[in-house]
Amino acid sequence: MPQIMTTTYLYSLLSSSQSMLFKCKRLLLPAIILVGLLSSHNDIFISVLADAFIQVTVFVALTLFIYYQVARYFPCLELSFVRKNVPRLEIPLASLLGALPGCGGAIIVVTQFTKGQVSFGSVVAVLTATMGDAAFLLLAKRPLDGLLVLSVGFAMGCLSGWLIDRFSHHRFDVTSTPLKSSETVQSNQLKQFFKFNYHASHYFWRVVAIPAVLLAFAVAFQVDFEQISPTANSVLTSVFAFCGFVVVLFWSFASKGESYQDVTAEDDANSSISRKIIQDTHFVTAWVVSAFLCYELAVTLFELNLGVLFNHYAVLAPLAGTLIGLLPGCGPQILVTSLYIQGVIPFSAVLGNALSNDGDALFPAIALAPKAALLASLYSAIPAVVVAYTVYFLF
Repeated sequence: MPQIMTTTYLYSLLSSSQSMLFKCKRLLLPAIILVGLLSSHNDIFISVLADAFIQVTVFVALTLFIYYQVARYFPCLELSFVRKNVPRLEIPLASLLGALPGCGGAIIVVTQFTKGQVSFGSVVAVLTATMGDAAFLLLAKRPLDGLLVLSVGFAMGCLSGWLIDRFSHHRFDVTSTPLKSSETVQSNQLKQFFKFNYHASHYFWRVVAIPAVLLAFAVAFQVDFEQISPTANSVLTSVFAFCGFVVVLFWSFASKGESYQDVTAEDDANSSISRKIIQDTHFVTAWVVSAFLCYELAVTLFELNLGVLFNHYAVLAPLAGTLIGLLPGCGPQILVTSLYIQGVIPFSAVLGNALSNDGDALFPAIALAPKAALLASLYSAIPAVVVAYTVYFLF
């Protein structure tokens, strides 16, 4: 009897996973990687996976762990209470919530706006201040730059919010239709598969977390592993690449991946802390690998030096970063931040992108108050262009 139940469970699991294979757009990335690993340029894919895992993924996971543990003891304030009792602090608090790494603070403010509890200026402030999940990547790799970007975002969020509330008198109709749950009929059929994927990723990190952190710091401090063994570097590169590919696979199988939002966002606010850390780490990793591969393949296959290209058209880089920031979701913004870390684009482009991007918070805003979401996004682009070009021409 147990064997029959196990066989039935595995069959239902495989059949549900097959239906996902045909629709999940997230599977495109691991498919490309597999093809690349079997090609003559497999060294590029191995190097990218290894570098992404040991230089980015591990530090992002560590940053997320510290951030969420600290955030547990500092619950967010209700802006409606602040607006009623200390109205002058509403905009600064909204900007502060936006400046927090990730999209959680921005989603809180947008949700309260759709309930009529905060002003439109608070929405503009929080969307201007937020950098989304790209902040974790920048803080992990360039902490001083990350703190500078978040500080500028907070300041510009306060200024934008105050100006909007002072001179703007927009009125918006907010739909009373609640957001649809991501648990559709099809996702219910895949629920066991997603649960298995999460548990597998959870056990993966329990095994590799401590040794990965130790090795990541050793790599960061340029420890020479060849003193231990002549083959140590090649073995570690293969191990890191394998871990990087496993992380990409976990991300690919964590969602249906049927829509643009499924691919570019990772904003399950109801998840536990451990699940959020794992989900966000895998999400950032997938987009960083995509950015690294695009860069390396462009240089190798097309002999295209993106650094030289952006130097020739450097004056357009801040504008390009700002325009990409208008795209909903954190995926495109992580790509921009990755290019900055690789030295391809200037700091002004990242700054413009950080100020104009609205992260995952734009999705609920579009669903519940589309006119307000569009205007707030456009308003956040104005200080982004001004600040980005000011930094570009001055520095």
